[in-house]
Amino acid sequence: MQADSGIIVEKSAAGIVDIRLNRPDRLNALGVDMTDALLAAISDAAAGTARVILIRGTGRAFCAGADLKERRTMDEAARVKHNRAINAAVDALGAAPMPTVCAINGLALGGGCEIALACDLRYAADDVQIGLTEARIGAIPGAGGTQRLPRVIGATRALELILTGEPITGKRAAEIGLINAAVAADQLDAHVTRVATVLASRSPSGARTAKRVIYRGLETTLANGLALEAGALKEILVSADYAEGLAAFAEKRPPRFGNMGESGAT
Repeated sequence: MQADSGIIVEKSAAGIVDIRLNRPDRLNALGVDMTDALLAAISDAAAGTARVILIRGTGRAFCAGADLKERRTMDEAARVKHNRAINAAVDALGAAPMPTVCAINGLALGGGCEIALACDLRYAADDVQIGLTEARIGAIPGAGGTQRLPRVIGATRALELILTGEPITGKRAAEIGLINAAVAADQLDAHVTRVATVLASRSPSGARTAKRVIYRGLETTLANGLALEAGALKEILVSADYAEGLAAFAEKRPPRFGNMGESGAT
């Protein structure tokens, strides 16, 4: 993908697809072209053999949200279309079958926060400013924020953040469970790279199965969730990756898990 699209994609030999928001002069704000490129990058990664999707931003911000300067020039239909495009990109990230990791630096406001919320794991610089700030301009979160944030931090705290429109620091975000951890800004990239590398070293079929069971289980009763887990475990126990894991344990060596399509469970 071309850098002038506002999105840079890099793929590592370990199976990590690194999607970088690259419009630093606009704090990586989501303009129309950049949003389309982001959706394409996420869709390509999710449909492929990536073991992990890592998303981060270039420059002083992760993402300042929708490009409001660009949106001011749009008519009503174009504004709705732009919002739906952002929503589609965020939803595609949330639906990705493999683990997704977000590195949040500088600012993650509005749509930027919603991108982060769609990821499985979130890590931020301790001095980051993160929040759903739409109330400041008379709007509400429109790319999943009203639904994903309460599921992450609870309704009361989500209401406080959404109704005030006030961002919080990375340190506070870690305290309330909005992110997994806050680290020093100069250590953020190294930290998320380490996490992504560990995730990529695990069984891709096992990771996808665990993710599917966890999220589906949250939408149903405990009894139904336990049944989902039991069914998934039956698949795992006959998978090539599980056989490799047992062999590696016995031989006291790191396992060499296969790519998707080589392992039994999906």
